[in-house]
Amino acid sequence: MNQETDRQLLAPHRQKALAVGLVSCTSLIAFETISLLTALPTIAEDLGGDYLYGATLAAYMLADIIGLVISGEQADRRGPRTPFIGCITIFLVGLLVASVAPSMPIVLLGRVLQGAGAGGLAPITFVIIKRVWPEDRRSRIFAWISAGWVLPSLIAPGLAGYITRAFGWRWVFIGIAPIALATAVLSITAMGSLLANKEAQDVALSQKSRIPQAILLTTGVALFIAGVQTRFVILAIAFIGGGIILAIPNFNKLMPQDIWRAKRGLPAILACRMLATAAFLSIDSFVPLAADRIHGASATIQGFVIIGAALSWSLGSALSTRRSHIPVARSAATGFTLILFGIFAVSPVLSSNWPLLATFFAWCFGGFGMGILFVPTSVAATAYADDGNEGQIGSQINLADSLGFALMGGIGGATVAISDRTDWPLSHALGTNFLIAAILAALGIVASRGVAQRT
Repeated sequence: MNQETDRQLLAPHRQKALAVGLVSCTSLIAFETISLLTALPTIAEDLGGDYLYGATLAAYMLADIIGLVISGEQADRRGPRTPFIGCITIFLVGLLVASVAPSMPIVLLGRVLQGAGAGGLAPITFVIIKRVWPEDRRSRIFAWISAGWVLPSLIAPGLAGYITRAFGWRWVFIGIAPIALATAVLSITAMGSLLANKEAQDVALSQKSRIPQAILLTTGVALFIAGVQTRFVILAIAFIGGGIILAIPNFNKLMPQDIWRAKRGLPAILACRMLATAAFLSIDSFVPLAADRIHGASATIQGFVIIGAALSWSLGSALSTRRSHIPVARSAATGFTLILFGIFAVSPVLSSNWPLLATFFAWCFGGFGMGILFVPTSVAATAYADDGNEGQIGSQINLADSLGFALMGGIGGATVAISDRTDWPLSHALGTNFLIAAILAALGIVASRGVAQRT
């Protein structure tokens, strides 16, 4: 059975329902992500957990790595329904664990479960888009999925800030659970028994499982992050060295060859996604902390400072679908240029005299750049997926995103942890993160020259 036959299995009204389900999944993750970024400074302060601020961000994405590899593999082998149910269930358990956490380490555990569940949804979405919609409609679907961030971006910061103030941060996690349940019912109903492709399953079953490599990669990255955050030199050397020894070989097994050189084609696409996510989220994750600690802003304002980037991301995604004739390499280079400009424009937030409203508008450039870059590279990646390996390609592109976030979350968290236990000013620590982000964006401009659509 080929992919065209798979598409015909879904009537137009079922395709629309499935599209709504996929957008709802994105909105769920967006709502949870933005709410957490809004509430996390308060959580860390309440539980005395500044030393785990960055680790909490990184742990989510480390768990995401394992979740996305498992779900991508299972989606290839069994179709999307079963792994989707598993991902939603794990995500819900993570929300409950975080909501009752008596300490920051338990919050971190809850975030691990949330990351594993949320991460698994991304490859499933990729598989469905590849198999259900023809190539000329995929950019529109990816744009709609990006637009799933709009409503959460508008209401999540204010709502999460209000809930944190009025009822306590625990209710931020509890309040997301009903959204997750509603999303699960909608998506599973629309999905049905979709994508029971025997030929694709045979291809997937013939391939060796990638789960052991994902576990070893995650362990290596976790050791590296622990190493850069520890205060003991001997432990730092041991953890960093052990992490590199574990991470690099298994990363090479999970990703296509020549990703380090950003070779033309899929390797360059994946390299660009990793660089873009690392650069963008190393700013987006720490601007709320700057608003809290440097500017003394409320939880609500902390979230609203970065809301403009989410909105402009959706605007950039929508624009990219109307300019699909532009070469994907040019879109990627333009996106990185805008991200780099946004990083420089947002840097004055490190001064307490700089207005946060200016930061709101400045970081819109970063979000717009991500939108310009994200959809074209996502569509280009689908062209490299064949029957039986859609989940593998989907997990690779999302692995690139997750690693970018996890590494910068860990490194950025290390600078915050050092500031917390020494006399090093927090503004200098965050400034270091911003400088690293700028270097990554500049490297992305160079790597984008190899981005190309499969012919």
